[in-house]
Amino acid sequence: MAISATLRPVREELVRVQYAEPALVAGYANDHAGWGPTARYHHSRRYAIDQVLAGCGGGDLLDVGCGPGMMVRHLLDTRPGDFRITACDQSPAMVDAVAARAGDQVRLAVGDIQDMPFEDRQFDVVLAMGVLEYTDAAQALHEVTRVTRPGGLVVTTMLNPRSPYRLFEWGVFWPARRTLGALERVVGVPPSRRHGARRTGIVALTPRRLRELLWRAGLQPGEVIAYDVTASVPPFDRLVRRRDRSWRERPETTIARGAKRWLGTGYLVAARKLAG
Repeated sequence: MAISATLRPVREELVRVQYAEPALVAGYANDHAGWGPTARYHHSRRYAIDQVLAGCGGGDLLDVGCGPGMMVRHLLDTRPGDFRITACDQSPAMVDAVAARAGDQVRLAVGDIQDMPFEDRQFDVVLAMGVLEYTDAAQALHEVTRVTRPGGLVVTTMLNPRSPYRLFEWGVFWPARRTLGALERVVGVPPSRRHGARRTGIVALTPRRLRELLWRAGLQPGEVIAYDVTASVPPFDRLVRRRDRSWRERPETTIARGAKRWLGTGYLVAARKLAG
């Protein structure tokens, strides 16, 4: 799905303000903990990425759209010495959070995935997790290809727009919360107590479309791995996931490579940069 030139600045501003302040960054990092839907999503995604990186011996690794550095910290703890890590995000507040979490163990950069401050062919591995949904994916992938060495590994993730969870969340749950919030405003409910759902600027691609963009960017995509596999939908998923906490001890049950992939709220595609 393309974004018109008229709407692009609006979307970019929606994305920018979400994580511009330290308090918002801290809230995002806190969402990785606990037992809620967001924690399960990130835990499952990390497990799926670990499976892909298990076949990678090491090298220069870029985490672009790194957020507060949760994956960076995880790699430092679980793969010590394997990767020379660079963390890049367009939000200075996010990069500051990485610095606090990882110290001088990583190289830090503030930059947009569509125009990164790196030389050509600089990295053996590039992780683009939870970032393509917020940008021009085609342009971003060409830039990712530019900074990746021939034969290098590129790991991309995407929210799954055709999963039952996302269809219900975006088509029913969020609109219902916004409608309820509008009614509460009319009857005088204080702003802090109103329901709502923030505008995010997210544009999610189907696996077929993402694979097509990877090919066009000069990357050879591999299989699609779905993660955070669930048949529940919001808000009922909160109750289900609080009662069933096996996903932390058995993360392998939250990913799928076969017929159940459509149930994943997100998916991963790993690709190799073509020679030349």
